[in-house]
Amino acid sequence: MVVGDVMLDRYWSGSTARISPEAPVPVVHVNERHDRAGGAANVALNVAALGAGSLILGVVGDDEAGDTLEHLLREVAGVKSLFVRNAAAPTITKLRVLSRHQQLIRLDFEGDSPAHYDAGVAELLGKHLAETDVVVLSDYGKGTLANAQALIRAARAAGKPVLVDPKRTDFEVYRGASLITPNMAEFEAVVGRVRDEAELVAKGEALMQAFDLEALLVTRSEKGMSLLRSGVAPVHIPAQAREVFDVTGAGDTVIATLAVAMAGGLDWEEAARLANVAAGIVVGKLGAATVSAPELRRALQQMSDTHRGVLNETDLLEAVEDARAHGESIVMTNGCFDILHAGHVNYLQQARALGDRLVVAVNDDASVRRLKGDSRPVVPLQERMEVLAGLAAVDWVVPFSEDTPERLICRVRPDVLVKGGDYRPDQIAGNQCAGEVKILGFVEGCSTSNIIAEIERRKGDV
Repeated sequence: MVVGDVMLDRYWSGSTARISPEAPVPVVHVNERHDRAGGAANVALNVAALGAGSLILGVVGDDEAGDTLEHLLREVAGVKSLFVRNAAAPTITKLRVLSRHQQLIRLDFEGDSPAHYDAGVAELLGKHLAETDVVVLSDYGKGTLANAQALIRAARAAGKPVLVDPKRTDFEVYRGASLITPNMAEFEAVVGRVRDEAELVAKGEALMQAFDLEALLVTRSEKGMSLLRSGVAPVHIPAQAREVFDVTGAGDTVIATLAVAMAGGLDWEEAARLANVAAGIVVGKLGAATVSAPELRRALQQMSDTHRGVLNETDLLEAVEDARAHGESIVMTNGCFDILHAGHVNYLQQARALGDRLVVAVNDDASVRRLKGDSRPVVPLQERMEVLAGLAAVDWVVPFSEDTPERLICRVRPDVLVKGGDYRPDQIAGNQCAGEVKILGFVEGCSTSNIIAEIERRKGDV
C-alpha cells in the first residue's frame, strides 16, 4: 500500500525553430502530449511494474486531471486506486514543456491549502491495512502526510512494516517507521554537513536512535547507497555505472523496489542491493519512469554473467520472458548433439541468424538411447550441453526427457522453430506452437554416425 501525495505529470513536446516576437523565449510547436502518474502514484506504478499487487491512497480533485490519473493507474497499470475526491483540493499537476528532450519550463497546478490534501486518508488506510504486506509513505510535502504519525502508528500496530520517502526536515513526524530513505541533501538538511562515510554512519545511527527507526537507507547519487541498521555493520553499496539521462523519480523506484523485496521475504541488505540496481536502470529513462521485473532480472543476469548457458526449464522460461520484454525474438531448435561436429556448428549458426536469441533443447541420455540404441549417447548429457553452451551462436541450452520436445516447445512458444533434414513443416514436433517453422539443410558428409563409423574402422586397422 502506497500512501502519499499523488500527482499527474504532463509532458508537452515539440520542435523549436524561432523566438517569440512577444518575449525572448522559444516558441514550441507542440506535437506530442504524454500523461504519467507522478509523486506517490509513480511509487505505486513502480510496485505494479515489478509484479506486486499495488494499492494507492491519496487525495485528488473533482476534475479532469483526477480522472486521467485514476485511468492511468487503474485501467492502464492495474493499480487499485483509493482516491479521496475533494473539490477544494485540485489534482496536483506538473506540466513540463520540452524540445529535443530538453525541459524548457515547468508549470505547477495545485491548491492553496495543504490541509485539503489529507482529509479521509487515515480512515482509508485503516480499512485496507489487511490487504497489504508493506506500507509505503511517499511524502512530497503537499499535505497528504500531514498526520504521518497516525498512519505509522496504525500500520505498525497492525504488524506492517512502514517505509518512508521523506521530504520534511522534522523527522519527528516519521518516528517509529521501519525505514526511511532520504537522499544525501535531505539527510544533511536534518543532521548537518557530512564530511565522510564515518561521519555519515555516526550521524545516521544517532538519527535512528533518536526517532526509533529500524533502518536508514541514504541514497548518495554517484556514490551509491548506505544502509544503516541498529547493531549491524553499515553496508555501502556502490552505484551501478551507466549513463544518467534523468534522475526524476529515482527515489520512487528505490522505495518501491525496497517494498516489493521486503514483501517477498528479502532482508534489508538484499532489498537495498536490489533497489540500487533498479535505480541504475531508471535514471537512464526520461521523466518519472518505472522498472519492470524483466528489466531488473536482465540487469542482475548481466552483473552475474548468467544471462547465457545451460538452464533448467523454469529458468529458461524466465529468460525467454525477459528477452521478449526487451523486444527480442526467440529461435528454438532441438536434437541429440552427440559428438558435436562442424555440421552442427554450421546449422546452429544458420538458426541463430533467424532471430535474436537461440534456444537449443537437448535429448537427455535415456531418450537418446530410445532413439539411437543402447550404444548411444557417446557423450553424456551434461557434457553435450556444456559444449553447446560454449558456442557463440547459442544463448540457452535446456534438457528434455521425452522422445519429442513438443511439450517444451509449446511452453517456450518460439517465434521461429528450426529443424534440419528432409521434413515438411507440419511434420515437425511442436510446429503448432511456433510463429513459423524453418527447415535447414545439413552440411554434406558431416554426421555423428559417420564419425563413430570412422572411429570403429580405424580401430579395426590397428
